[in-house]
Amino acid sequence: MSRRSHLHDEMRWRTVGMLQAGARQSAVVRELNVLRSVIHRLWNHYQMDQNASRRSRSGRQRITTTADDHYLLQCARRRGTLTARQLASQLSAAAGRPISCQIVSRRLHEGGLFSRRPVVCVPLSPAHVRARLHWAHEHRSWTPEQLGHVLFTDESRFNIQNDSRRAMIWREPGTF
Repeated sequence: MSRRSHLHDEMRWRTVGMLQAGARQSAVVRELNVLRSVIHRLWNHYQMDQNASRRSRSGRQRITTTADDHYLLQCARRRGTLTARQLASQLSAAAGRPISCQIVSRRLHEGGLFSRRPVVCVPLSPAHVRARLHWAHEHRSWTPEQLGHVLFTDESRFNIQNDSRRAMIWREPGTF
């Protein structure tokens, strides 16, 4: 069983609470399944600064805040046909700072949204559904090979635009 080498803020504050309540560091290590050094460093940091939050790290800071990311995901889910460039300009206007379409695309991917072609089908009428069900009951004994030669003419799939200008939508994987 692998042990974690860091804790999220919620777990850090929970750990501090356990230690303040009198729990031993070894008991906290076993319960949270983390390295002993993690608990030791956290407790020392808390005793010095009275703060259990993670220290600021070196390196490039994120352009978008957590609130920006939530706003972006919400916009993409509500209006799934917007492009990354359109979402970037909308987020830039809302945030008041320039945000590139690459960052928008990356944040959407982190949020589980990916660009997909929409499925466009003509919905079946209730009469067509009944006719299909009746046909299926009559041909219950057919083999898969025989069923493979059946073509239903009441259903069609088509593209709204030509192939070079496909309409794309933002969608979670596995959804239609």
